[in-house]
Amino acid sequence: MGSVTTKTHANGLEYIEVNTHLCEARIFLQGAQIEHFQPVGKPPLLWVSSADDYQPGNGIRGGVPVCWPWFGMSSEPDFPQHGFARTRIWTLDSVEMRGQLVDLRFSLTLTEEDCVYWPHNTQVKVLFTLGDSLSISLVNTNLDKVPVTITQALHTYFPIQDIHQLRATGFEGAKYIEFAEGPYPQTTDEVTFTRETDRVYTDLTLVQQLHTPQGIIEVSRENSHSAVLWNPWIDKSQRLARFNDDDYLTMVCLEAANVLEDKLILAPGESHTLVTHIRWLD
Repeated sequence: MGSVTTKTHANGLEYIEVNTHLCEARIFLQGAQIEHFQPVGKPPLLWVSSADDYQPGNGIRGGVPVCWPWFGMSSEPDFPQHGFARTRIWTLDSVEMRGQLVDLRFSLTLTEEDCVYWPHNTQVKVLFTLGDSLSISLVNTNLDKVPVTITQALHTYFPIQDIHQLRATGFEGAKYIEFAEGPYPQTTDEVTFTRETDRVYTDLTLVQQLHTPQGIIEVSRENSHSAVLWNPWIDKSQRLARFNDDDYLTMVCLEAANVLEDKLILAPGESHTLVTHIRWLD
């Protein structure tokens, strides 16, 4: 079947280690952040910077940070970028073995400090389903008596070996905003990388592919018509914390999202589940 154990990193962060006949994975309680997932007999599907020191209070630079309850900068000054969920300690609620699949459910209890940022009665959970592929579900429920607006993303970092050889496909027909300009129409199916890329896509089809020297990574989404495609390139890499100057060469982010006109407006009692699925194509 497999094993699910709780361990502690040398710097004090607790994580869940999963080993089965199909995969191995590590999920940190801080941020409910998965930072390693590797199907048996295949390369890892997630990337983490070797410059990250896994310090409490900092989201790990890699894996899948959970951006919630807002994506990007808040309209309020001094609020944390990408929300606060990625630096909070989540609770592991349950572990379920289903054949060779493993489900792990996490929830976040808001603190008094969090309520300063987010004075709404909402519930947020993350479900990981681990097999020879990885599925992540971000579940929001509005328990308030008034509508609540949320923007969010599963900020997935992928290992791509060589940014110069990467081809990302599945983008034709969408539109995007980049560096606060646009929207621009995406007139080709393929995106290649020769500079800093920071595109927020909307009207995007549900499946994209990353063509890398090691193989093709398929990235699909549910309940999402938006995604973020990001590579910091040379200059920004030198300014990022916990990021090597040359890390841009070996990573790209393709993030399932609900942003811009795809933002969530949850009525009282309403729930929404954002899902991303990632796998190596044979």
